Amino acid sequence: MTLIDISAALNPSIAVFPGDSPLTREVLLDLRNDDNLTLSTMRSTVHVGSHLDAPSHYDIDGISIEAVALERCIGPCDVMRIDAERGSVIEELPRAVGEERLILATGTHPDPDHWGGDFAGISPQLIEKLSEDGVKLLGVDTPSVDVADSTDLPSHDACRRSGILILEGLFLEGVEDGIYELIALPLKLTGFDASPVRAVLRTIHS
Repeated sequence: MTLIDISAALNPSIAVFPGDSPLTREVLLDLRNDDNLTLSTMRSTVHVGSHLDAPSHYDIDGISIEAVALERCIGPCDVMRIDAERGSVIEELPRAVGEERLILATGTHPDPDHWGGDFAGISPQLIEKLSEDGVKLLGVDTPSVDVADSTDLPSHDACRRSGILILEGLFLEGVEDGIYELIALPLKLTGFDASPVRAVLRTIHS
């Protein structure tokens, strides 16, 4: 068994959507200053790094993150590499999907610490097709399933209509195509519209 960490490292330099609250750390106590322990306070958007969107993020009647069924976030997952151009909208996949959890590696947001703003999005029509094919969770290596300058968020809305969960901000450098086990549990943040996750893939041996 091999674990592959596909989470972006969270640090104050990690890029967030313009206007979102950046990650900051305030050290209240520090052992190096002869305090009795080290104690920190964190402030950040919940849409930082690798995170799971709650339906309430894009649906006024959607559930918040603590109500998401955890079994949706664990299980067999198809990782698929896409030859995508920056700023494009992906309309089709190179092959059929093999599992109800799908992760797309677009390579269009390669540096989590740099806001490029030109990453690829996923078309609403493709999302609807994925739903018809049984996909229940869609993961991407970009900050959003929509392109960065979208205001009406049609791909988020397609996920709302289709009941597909959205896992964003994954780091997939060097991860090969194939079937893995995904583990990407959100924190139990009552009422929140997203949660950071520690997303990992576990190799499956037949």
